[in-house]
Amino acid sequence: MKPVVESNKLERSEVWGEDDPAVHWAGAFAVYGGHGTTQSSTIVYEIEPGHRLGWHTDATEETQYIIAGSGKLFMEDGSTYMVGPGSVFTLPTGVKHDLANAGKETLRAVAFFAAAMFTQNFDNVMMPPKSHILGTPNRNA
Repeated sequence: MKPVVESNKLERSEVWGEDDPAVHWAGAFAVYGGHGTTQSSTIVYEIEPGHRLGWHTDATEETQYIIAGSGKLFMEDGSTYMVGPGSVFTLPTGVKHDLANAGKETLRAVAFFAAAMFTQNFDNVMMPPKSHILGTPNRNA
């Protein structure tokens, strides 16, 4: 594993909600346990205008950095936050949240997770894999 990952060259996988056309995004794992790290994971992802991640919880703490675009972060307690280039926010383990693209350009972000392997539990059935559960590729190991 090289110490530098050219994340802009990683092939993104599309993910969408089976029953909600607004839940639609694309992402790629830059690193995760056994593939560049031993104690953390990093995802690069994009949300197109009019779409969102979908309500979910993460099985580990998550920190996000917004690279481009604008978004609206929704928290389970009803609070909302506008985010844009340079915004950094941390999501505690198990706190339900969603992020929607709130602008006219692609929202691009990096999500850093405090575990080499983790799962995410979505309210929607996510396609693929037709499951409520997503996470690192090594989560079933």
